[in-house]
Order: sequence, then C-alpha cells, then structure tokens
Amino acid sequence: MANSVRNQPGEEITTTPSRPVEREVETDPMETLQAFYENNKKVISTVTTVVLGAIVVYFAYTKLYKGPAEEKAATALSYPQMYFRADSLNLALNGDGKNLGFSKIAKKFDGTAAGNLAHYYEGVCYLKTGDFKNAITALEAFNGKGTMLANQAWGLLGDAYIESGNSAKAIDNFKKATADKDNTMVTPMYLYHLGLAYAASNQVNDAKAAFKRIRDEYPASMQARDMDKELARLGEVN
Repeated sequence: MANSVRNQPGEEITTTPSRPVEREVETDPMETLQAFYENNKKVISTVTTVVLGAIVVYFAYTKLYKGPAEEKAATALSYPQMYFRADSLNLALNGDGKNLGFSKIAKKFDGTAAGNLAHYYEGVCYLKTGDFKNAITALEAFNGKGTMLANQAWGLLGDAYIESGNSAKAIDNFKKATADKDNTMVTPMYLYHLGLAYAASNQVNDAKAAFKRIRDEYPASMQARDMDKELARLGEVN
C-alpha cells in the first residue's frame, strides 16, 4: 500500500515502500557435490567399475601371465643362442628335437621381449644360409626400437634386399641403418654398403657422398682406408 506524506496544506506526495535487498545465498560445496553424485551416481559407479576392472586386468596380465611368459621365453631362447654362437645355424634356427629353435620361439612367445629377439636371430640365420626371402620376413617382424640392435637390423635387412635384387629397398634400409652418427661401428659399415648400392644403381653422386662421409667422419674405421680407392673408381680424384 502506498503511503501519503503531507508537506503543505492541500499537497500530498505519494511514496512507494522500498523492496528489501536480496542477498545471494551461499552454496555449500559439499551439498553441490552430493547433488551431483546423486544425479550421476549410476554413471560414476559404472566408470569406476570399468577403471578398477582395467587395473585388475593389467596387474593380472603382468604378474600372472606376462612375467612367467617372459621367463619361459628367455629360457627357451638361451638354447638356440648357444648353437648360434657355435655357428650351428640349422640347429639354432630349427631346434635340436628337444629344445626349440628361433623360428618356433618367435611364434610361440610372440609379444615377449625374447620372442621379438628371436625374430632378429632368425633373420640372421636365414641371411647366412642364403634364404633371403625368409630373412626379410623375419627381420621385418623384429622391432628394434629402444634396443642396441635396431640399426644393425636395418643394415641386415638392406643386405637381404640387395641379395634379392631390390636395390631401392636396400638403399632405404641402409639409410636407416646409418642414421646414428655416433655409432662408429655400424654406421661406417653400412655407409659402405649404401655407397655400393648407390653405385650399382648408377646414383654416382649419392655413392660419392656416402663414401666421403666414411672418409671424413669415420677416418678411424676399417672402411675408411678403402675410400680413396672407391672414390677414384667413381671419378673422384683428390
């Protein structure tokens, strides 16, 4: 109801009551969280169950399966490795009737570190025995990432491709094998193979570049002593 205020006789001023100031109601964070949980508890429970389940599966796989499998694979690998060191490549590759060779270990223990390494040894055995097709298959199956054998494996794969008559593939793999400038043993060796592959493919300038890298960057390597001769064959005379 409006109020009338009289100032002068016969004059009224009408005023309207002021509204009370509205104050913001502070929200309790715990109440908000509780409300969110109540509205979404089914989803939250499902997600939690899935996450916990994944954790349980991971630890079960690691402790109950992968760990023992790695141990079995490593033990199995030790037998053909002995034959390999003795240069008994057939026994190393195919086993001795009692112990598995690299080929079967690679398949049986696929997914383990030893199974992966078996692919590398398998490839080397095939390469040494002249089975270049199977050498390529085995070496391409080997995952050398994070190992000291990565560049060596690329180089061996390049050798297998050269022997198979595929110079383009060989060159690609030799380039990968020589990517580590700090590897003073593998890099100059496969730079030499790379130079020879370039020369055989009539890519003379690339061949010269590979040989010069050996001469200039790896002067202490075994390959360096032949570089002036190789460069002279390509028409490069100091």
